[in-house]
Formats: sequence, structure tokens, C-alpha cells
Amino acid sequence: MGILGGATSNVGGGLLVPALDPRTPYSSRLSARSALFTDLQLLLDDRPEPLLPEEYRRLVVEENCLTRSSTAARKKLWAELRKRYLLDRRHPLYEAFWSEWRRSKSDPERGLTAYTLLALNDRLVADLGTQWLFAYLRRAPTEIRVQEVRAFIRRAGETGHPEVKKWTEDTQLHVAQHYMASIRDFGLASGKSEKISLRPALYAAPVRLLVLALRLARVSDLQIVVSPVFRLLALEGPEVIDALANLNQRGEIRFRMQADVVELEIGGAK
Repeated sequence: MGILGGATSNVGGGLLVPALDPRTPYSSRLSARSALFTDLQLLLDDRPEPLLPEEYRRLVVEENCLTRSSTAARKKLWAELRKRYLLDRRHPLYEAFWSEWRRSKSDPERGLTAYTLLALNDRLVADLGTQWLFAYLRRAPTEIRVQEVRAFIRRAGETGHPEVKKWTEDTQLHVAQHYMASIRDFGLASGKSEKISLRPALYAAPVRLLVLALRLARVSDLQIVVSPVFRLLALEGPEVIDALANLNQRGEIRFRMQADVVELEIGGAK
């Protein structure tokens, strides 16, 4: 079952928030490369507005803004970035991400916001984050291993994701390796050959992005504050409410909860 166990709306023939829909299959897109976070930063930094896919493609393929040596390499890079991060200002989830990317106040906050988008757009990344990585973030710093990610993927193939059974052993290994490299790039782990989990600080942008995504999935504010998707940020249960209250005090959001009445405004305090 997915994080929500409910359906999301569609846009352009695809789901608005794939990770929040139980119908979404696991993707092996990480088998080719990691999350490409550095390339995403270079592509987005200093852009005053979000662009259409063809405009981003022109920057990557024709203008070679990410400095690849051949046209074939640039085309492949563009395809991988597009699959991971949507890169389309017409898509509501990407529009929400762009807004929070621009509002981020530090590189760690941008890294966690990009991780949140990747997870929301990739069911496997989301499930790994909420069902496997979460426990290690809570116990951080602690060692995390590629073999455990592979075991998670294998179990998924037996319990609810038959598409995984079609992946070769090499594909499963590469997905696991690139996932581990990705969470290091996003700031959730350190180390190269041996990785240690790092619990993230509380940042407003990824929290607001999760709230926006849940609203796109038509989740009520009362359900939002108990959503397990916040496990992506190492938050669960009452801690979500505490985090929202903290961000309210910092002027990053407006939040008030009394009994079953929730007031949640993520545009920021005026």
C-alpha cells in the first residue's frame, strides 16, 4: 500500500503525486544514475522563473549548460533529469517545488526540498524513505548498508510490487547503490564506501512542499498533520504537529490546532 492508500488527481495523463497513490509501480530509473542533484542545482540556480520542458531541454542539450562532452550524453542527461524532477512549470507539483526551492534559505534546505520532490515523484524512493531510511534517521548517526536496500527491494517484489521481479540482479544492485549515493548528496548521509545516516534539521521548504503535495492529493488538513509521508523528514506522530508549531513561531507558516480544528496556511506569516 502507498503512503496514503488513496488516489490522486491526474495531469496530462499522469498522476499529480505518484508516491501518494497505491497504484503507482516501482521504477528502476535510479539504476542508470543517482539523483543528479548537482546537475539539478546548476540547471535551476539563477533562473528567475520556472520553464517549460522544451526550454529546460534547450538549456541542457543545445546550450550545454551542464557541460557534457557529446550531444548523446546531453540528451541522456536531460531524459534522466526530466524523469526525476518533472521540470515542467505546468505541473502543479513542480510548480510547488519551484516556489519552495526559491524560498529556501540554505543549500541544506534546498537539498532536502529536492529530495522531497524526488520522493513524491518516485514511489520506490518514497517507500524507502518512509519505511526503511526513517528508522536510521531517527537513530542517526548510524551505519546504513546497500545490502539492506537490496533486501527491501526484494521483499517488495514478493509482497506487492511484482514489477520488481522483472529486474535483473544487476538492476537491483545499481538502484540500491545509486539510492545510497543520492541520499548522501541530499544531506541525509555521509561517507563514500561506508555511509552514516544524518538526521535532517527542521526546514520550512520541504515541510511546505509535503503539505502542498498532500493537498494536491485532496487530503484534508486534519489528515495532513497525521500523514506518514512526514517520515521522509524524520518526523512522525505528534512531532509533525510540534514541527508545524515551531515553523509557525518562526513565521515560516501559519498553524493553529485546537481539538479537531486545524488552521494551516503555508504562504508564510504576514
